[in-house]
Amino acid sequence: MKDIKRRIKSVGSTRQITKAMELVSSSKLRKAKQRAEQARPYFNELYKSMCEIASANTDLSTVFTVKRPIKHRLFIVIAGDRGLAGGYNSNVLKMAAAAHENDAEKPKIIAIGRKAGEYFAKRDYDIVASYANIAENIKPNQAQDIADIAIEMFRNGEVDEVVVFFTMFVSSISQEAQQMTVLPMETHKLENYGTMTYDPSPEAVFNRIVPRFTASLIQCAVVESYASEQGARRTAMENATDNADAMTESLSLLYNRARQASITTEIIDIVSGASAQS
Repeated sequence: MKDIKRRIKSVGSTRQITKAMELVSSSKLRKAKQRAEQARPYFNELYKSMCEIASANTDLSTVFTVKRPIKHRLFIVIAGDRGLAGGYNSNVLKMAAAAHENDAEKPKIIAIGRKAGEYFAKRDYDIVASYANIAENIKPNQAQDIADIAIEMFRNGEVDEVVVFFTMFVSSISQEAQQMTVLPMETHKLENYGTMTYDPSPEAVFNRIVPRFTASLIQCAVVESYASEQGARRTAMENATDNADAMTESLSLLYNRARQASITTEIIDIVSGASAQS
């Protein structure tokens, strides 16, 4: 009975922690979801502008759109800074690892989130840069710094492809790990676009927009990933709290049975002793 009471107390303490984490994640999720919804329009408009330039100039060719044989790749992997979020971290990290399993050499890594940095450091990847604790309040200049590293490596020929791995926020109970090729860029032709004049040239304007577009994409991916992390953690902690309640109920039932058995044994002993004396 003492062991059962000790387990009930231990489960209760764990439940308090998981319930508190669930409430904190729910609060953070509301803010993160709002940030994700606010960031999408800017990204969409910037992408539309790039497509308009490409549509109006069919012969557009810059260093950012020319494809070359892929020998070296750069992965920008976005994961969390903490665990206890279900499969959030493992899903995106496994996707990144599987994406280069047929390559002759490992890709270079820009790790965003402590879990991403730890994962690739343990496996001897070439980590170009690592950023921790920036996802909750990532600033445009931080995203631009990351984009500048990737763009410079691509422009100098150090890498032939840049891919971002992140988690798309679908809903509070659904998150999807995804990958997106950032460089070289693939622009889509638009059927309806206005006639514009670009000064000094479409290529110059396009090259000026690419760094901003890349930074915007990275910032949006980080915001989406952070919202996904909070959604995954809230769900995981909610399930853990429910499991703790179920375990406490089961242990309480077991304790009551043991207590009843103990009382019954004591009654039998008393009755047996009284009968022996008579």
